[in-house]
Amino acid sequence: MIQDIFPHHFSNEYQPQTAVQPEHLVLHYKDDTLLLKRTGDIFTVPQFRDLPPLPEHSECRWIGQLNHTPCFLVLGDISTDHPSLIYEDIRFFRTTQQKEIAWLCLVGLHLSNWYKQHAYCGQCGSPTRQKADERALECPNCHLVVYPKIAPAIIVAIRSTNKLLLARNANFPDGWFSLVAGYADIGESLEETVRREVKEEVGLDICGIRYYKSQPWPLSGSLMVGFTAEGNEEQPLHLDGVEITEAGWYDRNNLPNHPPALSIAGEMIEKFKQGIL
Repeated sequence: MIQDIFPHHFSNEYQPQTAVQPEHLVLHYKDDTLLLKRTGDIFTVPQFRDLPPLPEHSECRWIGQLNHTPCFLVLGDISTDHPSLIYEDIRFFRTTQQKEIAWLCLVGLHLSNWYKQHAYCGQCGSPTRQKADERALECPNCHLVVYPKIAPAIIVAIRSTNKLLLARNANFPDGWFSLVAGYADIGESLEETVRREVKEEVGLDICGIRYYKSQPWPLSGSLMVGFTAEGNEEQPLHLDGVEITEAGWYDRNNLPNHPPALSIAGEMIEKFKQGIL
């Protein structure tokens, strides 16, 4: 999956006392793009020394360490016309061979979105500031403390004998299918979320719910929690017609287009295809 970057290592241990140095890596996002350094056909994360002088209102916020090199997020505008620095669509992570860079950039995107969304206090409207001792924002006026938001969501591989239930979300391209998924709601366990989402989206009753594994998914600020479950292909499907527009049972030799193994959905589908899920 996308976070599996061995032999590289990413640490998110928070070290706010570390000051940015010329050799440190820096991430800057603009809309759905990321500033990268291009050398021929190779893209790398720029070092702080590669950037032009930052405007006074810009800030550098600690992200973590990639292979023991500190990484920072630059907040604010950057004006650069250097030919080696370009903004690349964040979706480059799907095709790059540099998996450690892809993962760092996704983690940075999650933090970048969080900082932008909480630049002002949601309680009194005052500008927030970085808390000194932990990864959190605080309001100097009413003292509200806000931590990074992570939304738990379930994703479930439903099997019936030798078939797997796959569904097409209304936002998917034609012919593209994946597993049933959805966000946990207030007051329910993850197992209850699995039952509710499956019932709401495809009308199935399921049993034998078992935990598979989890995956952070920074694109939506989520923590995807994977499960397997058993269903009955003889039970009629009742699609919600809003989120899910198509669904059906597929055997291992007749799977439609589906996500790659970068995601937990893709990994589970591939393991089903191989007969080990």
